[in-house]
Amino acid sequence: MTETHLAERLQNHTAHVTVLGQGYVGLPLAVEFARTGFAVTGLDVDRDRVGTLNAGRSHSPDVSSEELRGVIRGGRYEATSDFSILKRSDVVIICVPTPLRKSKDPDISFVVAAAEQVAGGFRPGQLVVLESTTYPGTTEELLLPLFEARGAKTGVDFFLAFSPERIDPGSQAFKVRDIPKVVGGVTKACSRMAALLYRQIIGKVIEVSNPKVAELAKLYENVFRNVNIGLANEFALMSRRLGVSPREVIDAAATKPFGFLPFYPGPGIGGHCIGIDPFYLAWKMRLNGYEARFIHLADEINGSMPDYVVELVGEALNDRRRCLNGAKILVLGVAYKRGVADTRESPALEILLKLQQKGAETSYADPYVPSVGVGETIVKAVEPTDQVIAAADCVLIVTDHPEFDYRRIVEVAQLVVDTRSATWGIPAPAGRVVAL
Repeated sequence: MTETHLAERLQNHTAHVTVLGQGYVGLPLAVEFARTGFAVTGLDVDRDRVGTLNAGRSHSPDVSSEELRGVIRGGRYEATSDFSILKRSDVVIICVPTPLRKSKDPDISFVVAAAEQVAGGFRPGQLVVLESTTYPGTTEELLLPLFEARGAKTGVDFFLAFSPERIDPGSQAFKVRDIPKVVGGVTKACSRMAALLYRQIIGKVIEVSNPKVAELAKLYENVFRNVNIGLANEFALMSRRLGVSPREVIDAAATKPFGFLPFYPGPGIGGHCIGIDPFYLAWKMRLNGYEARFIHLADEINGSMPDYVVELVGEALNDRRRCLNGAKILVLGVAYKRGVADTRESPALEILLKLQQKGAETSYADPYVPSVGVGETIVKAVEPTDQVIAAADCVLIVTDHPEFDYRRIVEVAQLVVDTRSATWGIPAPAGRVVAL
């Protein structure tokens, strides 16, 4: 299949699109292509997930089960674990996890395994796009040789590009179709094909000169957030020592209409991206003889926040002549961010464990997470009724889910420690609310 033929199939939506990986990134992307009229296959190694998806049950906060059932009924989406589908695909998009090892070095084993499967099922004329966040150089150094070894001529009978995912899980304001897409192809033809693909579902697509620029752009986005959150967290530590509210200071600074972007302190970094992706860049730079100092400093500050939160709870209880050891602590929210069920890297889990180690009696409430592992123990959520809230010596807000009634919590609780500014602006008796 020539470039012209593939372009025609993309433009008239007759190309078959396979999205490899049906997690938080892959499923919303697959459903968006299917919603636009493409025939889409969601390829995933998790057979249980495949069965659940084919039954019309979504695990993603960005795809409702009703939306999923709609594209299934229309014959435009099907999930499978059968990799033979790759040989019949015009487009293959790789959306697999890229975690860190315990040493904080990249673990690209999922990308390697996926790329080997795609290369093994390669046929001339395919467009392959990597979306998984990874170190700069992955597309050209790892994927490209796998295809060239099979006789593929890049930009002529095979098209390879990198386009970083920008999913914001749980966001109502920014869906897949709303977020501008960056693409970087190995050749100009590769960039053209990748850009043409995404223009079928996204209004704004930005072509950059090569995959490495696109890979670095994604890493810089998350380094930017990681470092600025680290700055906000350190600012909170300094503000507390000066006896002022960091939230009030940041809000005041944010009134400046230029040269300032507000970030707010919190209990630590969570999720798969912000606390992990910067280390892909730090690792790559270390190989090039450069130490990424900002990345490591931000990690040091952000990583210390769970300890600081536990310290804050202890001090707040002490001010009320109560000891942390034996105190009943109700933690509100264990997901890493509001409005989602994702607990990956959530600072709440570390906070719960540290509170238990200090002798506190802990429980948690989270409308999205019915049970969670804390250390070696599986803990079930409690319902945050007035009685449960009032019985706690301290209510600790770690994730500011919109379902919680913060005004009522402030009224009923004996003590509230708020790490998310969820109670900002709510009147409370002196000493009732302690904010980060």
